Parts: sequence; C-alpha cells; structure tokens
Amino acid sequence: MGEGRMDMNTPDFADPDARHWQAVLDRAPSDTLYAVTTQGVFCRTGCPSRPPLRGNTRFFADVASAEAAGFRACKRCDPKGERAALHAAAVAAACQLIEQEDTMPSLARLADHAGYARHHFLRMFRDITGVTPRSYAENVRARRLSSALANGSRVVDAVLDAGYGSESRVYGQPSRVLGMTPGAARRGGAGEVIRAALADSALGPLLVGATERGICFIGFGEDEAALRGDLAARFSRAEVIEADDTLRAMVQQVVDFCAEPRAALALPLDLRGTAFQRQVWEGLQRIPFGETTHYAAFAASLGRPDAVRAVARAIASNPVSLAVPCHRVLGKGGDLTGYRWGVERKRAILAGEKSRRA
Repeated sequence: MGEGRMDMNTPDFADPDARHWQAVLDRAPSDTLYAVTTQGVFCRTGCPSRPPLRGNTRFFADVASAEAAGFRACKRCDPKGERAALHAAAVAAACQLIEQEDTMPSLARLADHAGYARHHFLRMFRDITGVTPRSYAENVRARRLSSALANGSRVVDAVLDAGYGSESRVYGQPSRVLGMTPGAARRGGAGEVIRAALADSALGPLLVGATERGICFIGFGEDEAALRGDLAARFSRAEVIEADDTLRAMVQQVVDFCAEPRAALALPLDLRGTAFQRQVWEGLQRIPFGETTHYAAFAASLGRPDAVRAVARAIASNPVSLAVPCHRVLGKGGDLTGYRWGVERKRAILAGEKSRRA
C-alpha cells in the first residue's frame, strides 16, 4: 500500500456523498438509500447488514430511482416498508380482536389469527404497540371500566361488564387499572388528595401536582389562578393541599430542567387516561432527548398511521408537560403549532435541548 493511501471504508470528505456514506458506516437512519452494485440490492442507511466497500456503493434519493436503476429491495432492512406494513396490519387486526372480545384471547389464538408463529407475533406486537397483548387487553378492560364508572354505572356492574369477574381483581391493583379505586373514579376523584406546589421558573410560573403514586400535573407559563384552575378542572372533586418537602424537591428538578434541559427528567409519574392515551404518552417518553418527530411519523411509530388526529388529541391532553415530552412532536414541515403552553415556550425548550445535546 502506497503512503497516504486511504482505506476503502474511510469516509472521503471530498466525496459529495460523504455524509451519506458516513450514515452507512454509522448505520444511522436517513432519507437516503444506498445500493450495493455487487449484490444488486438497495438498503436503508440504518441496515444492520455489514457495510459494503465504498467503491461498490451508489446512493439514491428514493425507492423509485433505485428500482429504475435495476436494484431490488433488501429483505433485511425492508426499505420499501412492505414487511412493516404487513406487520402493522396484522397487529391492528389483533388489537381489533382484543377490543371485540369480552375476555382476553389467548396468545395462540391471536398469533393464528395474524398468521405468525407465537414467539414472532409476540415480538412483533410488542415492537409496534410498545406493550404485550395481555397488557393491551388489560388497558382495554380498564378503559371499559373507567367509561362505565364515568357514566354512573354501579361499581359492581361496571366491574363485571368490563370483564374483571370480581371487584377484588380491581381493588387489588388499583394503580394499574385506573390510578384510583373504582369508587373514587365514579365520584370524579373524590377522596383523592393531590399535593400542589407553585414555583417560579425560566418559562414562567410553574405548578406541580402529585398524588401518593407520583406527579399527576405539571403546568407552567400562566398566572397562578389559571394554573390552579387547570389542575382543579382535571381533578374536579379531589382535595388539593399544599405540598410537603418531598414534592418541593421534585418541583426543583422541574425548575432546573426549565433553566437547563437535561437528557432525562426522571420523576415518578401518576398518569391517568385511556389505554390509547397512555400508549401515546408512553410513546412520547421514548422520543430521544434533543430530537423531534412529526405527528404522522409519531402515529406510524405507534402502529396507528391512520389515527393521526386521535394521536394529536391524546398528545394535547397530556397532563404532565416536560416529563412526558409532547413538545418534541412538530407539525408538517416543522411547524411548532399546537403546544398548550405557547409556541415561544416550545421553541425555547427545543432550542435548549438541542444545545445541551450538542
């Protein structure tokens, strides 16, 4: 090898495609596709296959141009999204079956209905929805129970109609089912005690509310009366008291995050919502610090590409700002609209996270 000769897989920054090639080496997702001339296939830059030699690599802007050049799609990274679409449809059908049944369908029945082996179906379902089929079914039952209680049904009737079999199965795990006992849910949260603390932050006045299980409300940027009114509207019949020292320590973490965002705002949370809302809120917590996505892509990541508006409504109903980072979801073309606490604050939070990550 002559002196100064570059290794074939070392990025040459005089190469106009250097950043695309670096994405291939890093297996970093991007909008660009690459093709391997010796194999006749094209891949996503995040493909887990071993990177080819640079001299055997071509780049394409889209699937159509790669196919027009005579390349076929890689079966491993699925650059056309065909396998992903089939998986999403199979999981959506399984979710529909769970919704329709009074009792939890067995894993074998769900897998057979989807046309996959049980272990493969289980992994696929978990990857797309973020939960197991059993957890999804439990959330469906909890939603039915919550709806029946909110409509005034007797507790015993609501519990049986939701498919629990007995009240003991609900009272034995209230935080998993409703976040409160069925009786308290029927009474609009009456009997619940919420500790609240007000503080000043870099984003304006800040109000934090918490139950015994964790933070249930974070709001900021409005005056004290508006913030307390928002908390009261969400928990209309709960008793709100002033915070103790434990909550004030958590409030300080939120204040510090407003001043200087960090990679994680690790707080115990008490999130209460429907199964769908909790799926969306858990998905928001998986968006990496310093990164953003848009509504359509986020809905697709949840396996709900046809429910963009419903996902947007669930995002807007998030009661715990910052800890559940709804600010990381943008509109089409990067539009910042749709933030409960104001577009300028959303811009400031994102800029702070981006700067901190850099």
